[in-house]
Amino acid sequence: MLKIRMQRIGRINMPAYRIIVAEHTRGPKTGNIVEKVGTYNPKSKERVLDAERIKYWLSVGAKASGTVHNMLISAGIITGKKINVLPKKHPPVVEKIEEKVAPEATPTAEPVAEEKKEEVAAEAVTQ
Repeated sequence: MLKIRMQRIGRINMPAYRIIVAEHTRGPKTGNIVEKVGTYNPKSKERVLDAERIKYWLSVGAKASGTVHNMLISAGIITGKKINVLPKKHPPVVEKIEEKVAPEATPTAEPVAEEKKEEVAAEAVTQ
């Protein structure tokens, strides 16, 4: 399967990327690319994309990586929703806080009342 992905070029602390079409099993640094279809400079936010060739490769079955997919949507080359490319093991923190607050509030009130009842019952038995 072919994949449209980014290949890092440039020296240390000066990143630049080529947008390439390559076999998905090959690493982007191997140099075994099918075609170069654009460039991206994250420092200056400059993008040069060959829209015609990208549409061709997508039409013959190539898949875009998540970051490239979002870039193509921003450039207006393809339509659709953007993909969340953040790691899936870290869900948003806001949802976790809301879930933890509600269940903890109710169980803590009930055991305290039960403990007091047990203490009163134990004192009554000893007297």
